[in-house]
Amino acid sequence: MGCDFIARATPGVQGLEPYVPGKPAQELERELGLSQVVKLASNENPLGPSRVALAAAQQALSQLHLYPDASGYRFKQALQRVLGLAPEHLTLGNGSNDVLELLARTFVRPGDEVIYSQYAFLVYPIVTRASGATAVVTPAHNWGHDLDAMLAAVTERTRLIFIANPNNPTGTWLDETALTAFLDALPEQVIVVLDEAYTEYVREPGFPDGLELLRRYRNLVVTRTFSKAYGLAGLRVGYAAADLQITDLLNRVRQPFNVSVPALAAAEAVLDDHDYLARTRDCNSAGMAQLTEGLRRLGLDFIPSAGNFVAFDCGRPAAPVYQQLLERGVILRPVANYAMPNHLRATIGLAAENERCLEALAEVLT
Repeated sequence: MGCDFIARATPGVQGLEPYVPGKPAQELERELGLSQVVKLASNENPLGPSRVALAAAQQALSQLHLYPDASGYRFKQALQRVLGLAPEHLTLGNGSNDVLELLARTFVRPGDEVIYSQYAFLVYPIVTRASGATAVVTPAHNWGHDLDAMLAAVTERTRLIFIANPNNPTGTWLDETALTAFLDALPEQVIVVLDEAYTEYVREPGFPDGLELLRRYRNLVVTRTFSKAYGLAGLRVGYAAADLQITDLLNRVRQPFNVSVPALAAAEAVLDDHDYLARTRDCNSAGMAQLTEGLRRLGLDFIPSAGNFVAFDCGRPAAPVYQQLLERGVILRPVANYAMPNHLRATIGLAAENERCLEALAEVLT
């Protein structure tokens, strides 16, 4: 049979299962011969890209023969102007997933422990196990993070704690009082990674701004992305904001050209497209109200969400429901791999897409 390369892989990688993204619309069209498929599976911005960002990316195409600016100087200057982030505190990533992996590679060794919550983003266990660390999974409270349980799980071996706020796939969120009390009680050598991929959608009072908390907590790292509210999922841009020492270490292992020329140009431009972000937020609020009201009419329980998605209980195993929705040209996200076998997650779409989803659900569940 020859060499068993799986046996030669590191123990952490041997035990991994790959991340499974939302099913692409084109794939479903090929499989079932459908057209006009509605994809509400990947938490993408239904408005499409910002015209400002699109124009900047197109203009940048003339520079494709050149390597990107490894430092991301212009983009970092834009982040400083709009968000008040000093460039020396920033690490750029090929999406925020990239910086999540960088954090594990930089701070976690075999035998260390990484804490994250039940129902937390699947990238956390992937980067933890790939590094050879021990995953410490704390039980959830009302589908969200139980900070007391996370604090109680800290040991001398704890290196990182991942907290998504709002959390994916449940949409739950932590207020500033709870989060700061947790950070105050935590040993200063334990790094907390506050994943704020959906923060631009949040309108709940008392929601914390991780970038403001950085002024108080040296062991806090905030990660954000341009894949969601900023509509650049296809270009892959994210960043981490952190203490100078943490940033210095992350940039030692970061690949020097990990964000492309068009991506840097588009991200810089969209930061100033305030109208696009406002329309995105308004569209999401209206769509969330439409979708959750429709779920109530269908008698389906859902988890209140502060993001651009909602997870709901089908009242039965979700896999057959998911398949029947596919046959009707509607793609949602199964979350059985999060130990939520009766739930599906729906991204908030345009009004017509949300209505199509609700109509298909009514057909399948009645």
